Amino acid sequence: MCVLVGVSASDDEARADRLAAKIWQLRVFPDDAGNMNRSAAELGLAVLVISQFTLYADVSRGRRPSFVRAAAPGHAKALVERVVTRLRSSGAVVETGRFGAMMRVRLVNEGPVTIMLET
Repeated sequence: MCVLVGVSASDDEARADRLAAKIWQLRVFPDDAGNMNRSAAELGLAVLVISQFTLYADVSRGRRPSFVRAAAPGHAKALVERVVTRLRSSGAVVETGRFGAMMRVRLVNEGPVTIMLET
């Protein structure tokens, strides 16, 4: 499971904890009948967590994105690390990108499902 995590200025540790639990338990993988009925936890799937502040881009005005809702780097890094720690303590095998680094990420989306979680 590839998870892009954006942290807003108003996020806190409790939200990070809820997000980790939701990611791990979210039933988005198919069961034997093809229904989205299984979680990463149930299937023992690995999770790739990538910090992505651009998820908080606001383009409602003008042509240049505003990132004023995104958390400051220190705050964001701590909360992304908390999500990773909580996932690992729940039993997930977790890999991460490097916080704040320019990364090239390739992802294959199987099926028509991309889900945005807000806690």
